[in-house]
Amino acid sequence: MDTADLNHITSDRLALALKSGFHRVIREQDELNRINVFPVPDGDTGTNLSLTLGAALHVFERDFEHLGSMLAALADALLDGARGNSGAILAQFFQGLSDSAGEISRFTTYTFGKALETGNEYAHDAIAEPREGTILSVIAAFAAATRHHAVELKEERFDALLPTALARLKKALAETTGQLDVLRRAGVVDAGALGFVTLIDGAVDYLLNGTVTERPALGSLEEAFSVSAGPDQDSEFRFCTECIVTGTDIDRRKLREALGQLGDSLVLAGTKRKAKIHIHVDEPEAVFRLAGEYGKVTAEKADDMHRQTHSSHDARRKFAVITDSAADIADEDMERLDIHMVPCRIHFGDHGYIDKVSITNEEFFAEVARNPLHPQTSQPAPGDFRRQFQFLASHYRDVLSVNLSAKASGTWQAAVSAVDRIDAPGKVHIVDTLNASTGEGLLAVFAAECAENGMTVEAARAALEAQIPRTKTFALVKDLKFAVRGGRVPAYVKPIADLLRITPIIRTFPDGRVTNGGFLFGRRRRIRRFAAYVVKNSVLEGPMRVSIGHALCPDDAEALADDLRRLLPEVSRLSITELGSALGVHGGPGTLLAATMPEYAPTAEAS
Repeated sequence: MDTADLNHITSDRLALALKSGFHRVIREQDELNRINVFPVPDGDTGTNLSLTLGAALHVFERDFEHLGSMLAALADALLDGARGNSGAILAQFFQGLSDSAGEISRFTTYTFGKALETGNEYAHDAIAEPREGTILSVIAAFAAATRHHAVELKEERFDALLPTALARLKKALAETTGQLDVLRRAGVVDAGALGFVTLIDGAVDYLLNGTVTERPALGSLEEAFSVSAGPDQDSEFRFCTECIVTGTDIDRRKLREALGQLGDSLVLAGTKRKAKIHIHVDEPEAVFRLAGEYGKVTAEKADDMHRQTHSSHDARRKFAVITDSAADIADEDMERLDIHMVPCRIHFGDHGYIDKVSITNEEFFAEVARNPLHPQTSQPAPGDFRRQFQFLASHYRDVLSVNLSAKASGTWQAAVSAVDRIDAPGKVHIVDTLNASTGEGLLAVFAAECAENGMTVEAARAALEAQIPRTKTFALVKDLKFAVRGGRVPAYVKPIADLLRITPIIRTFPDGRVTNGGFLFGRRRRIRRFAAYVVKNSVLEGPMRVSIGHALCPDDAEALADDLRRLLPEVSRLSITELGSALGVHGGPGTLLAATMPEYAPTAEAS
């Protein structure tokens, strides 16, 4: 920056400075994850800030009429991409800068100081219960130091103002260690506060010295996989829940008061036309339902903080396992093996749900039976995969994603698309299971057991690929009316099937198709004959694993389990779980599934 220009900052220079600051935060995301202990030690502050800032980088490539319009576009992009507590606060801080700047073409020290003051007010206003020792403390310190020199002392040059304000900012960061007990015990500064300081440091370095921080390559494996600073403790609430509300005149005060009754760590950022909600709760659906009273709800997400906390401190496994919610897995296996899940979306008309998070399997089938609108399911967006890949690849050298058959959905492709967009040192491996529902679940559990037994990801993937063609899934559809409602079966087929007392069977095929596999004629001994069909079409090679799924018919599931134990040569393990939406959306209540897989004993020696 030329010496003569140090009394103002233009839109172009501010954009380049902020871009450099954003890059510096992305470069330091592993360190931010490592020291993340507040409000919960889930090791994702760096990931969330990187995703937040990365979602807004495109703004810096555009041309703007003036500085105010650039900040307005930046604030809007940050709001849309905001992830986590610190990301939402940062978005609100930039909203304050934008509103203060209005339509000015450049910042003087005075207008810059006033803008920071407004940004600080907006950031604090976004938090239901502001705490000292967080990102809010360093924002306030930077704003106060800048205002003092620019407004009260009337300093007109940025080369005199910024070094002093930056020194006060770094002092405030160091002070956070003593302001929160959890930081003092861990001996670290607040991760969100360090993220803000890193951003400002990068921006100031460009403005004063012309130093450009390029978008970084992947971080150091040595640093990225070191143990996180925080203790392995549980949060009072389970889900980090976020959504965007779009309306015409959102009463943010009333919305914040209502949300405050549902959980903690509430951040409400945005404007009267668009608000971003971040809150920790046990029931995400309650958040989305409340938000719907104030406008249209989009970008719903709910991350399981308990599972993230466990992963951020788990040094035993060489890789993490993640699947999509089309996989039906018993809850005890999900918890025991620390399997992560990317949920698909379910819509009944205009009302949307996050599969297995804001609606349970039981609630789903009850709604299918009650609601005249047939549900529509949609695959997770690449961004949903990217967010979880980013987190896991920041804590593990490898991540194994075990996904729904590409022949049945675009889920596998969404996962593949997400891999190229992550900035983390770990490597993500995508596997098409050529399967669905309980069969996909068996394969995900198998992969997680490989991790539990100390196998490398290469050995585990080879074992998984060997198990895929040996894993079969079969579904018995009790009533065709739901398949007719969904358009999967022509309407004329149901009365014919009812007349002939035909019960269709859906199954997976070796090429990944999930389609009709035959019929049972007559209704007598329906479950026993289905069990015989399953055994006849399974790969019988020694002891068998069996997973049964049911849609509101637990007695039928138990009967099927008894028949399969009797008919199979040997059952090494059998689990029963509620059926999810992947196949259940076509079969409806009463649908019964069975998946089989020959036993395989993964060992550390196999790696």
